[in-house]
Amino acid sequence: MTLRLCVLLWASEGQERALTEYETRVLALVPKHGGEVVSRVRRLDDGDGPLEVQVIHLPGESALRAYLDDPERLALADVHRRAVAKTELFTVDTLV
Repeated sequence: MTLRLCVLLWASEGQERALTEYETRVLALVPKHGGEVVSRVRRLDDGDGPLEVQVIHLPGESALRAYLDDPERLALADVHRRAVAKTELFTVDTLV
């Protein structure tokens, strides 16, 4: 069963570019785990909402765990701690 995820990301103050660069690097690992980045969008204004929203499909929970535990991703943990203030991840269903 395909796991459909929505990821909301808030940047730490002044770290918008670092968040984008970090996400570009780690999202490149998704296909290695059988997944697909379906959509990746970025807020244009200076509002309070998430800076970036992603929709990712993975083959299942084990693929998600493998992605989250990927050594290449974990090697960037310091960048993540600096750049990402908040992350929300939840499963979704595609309506359209």
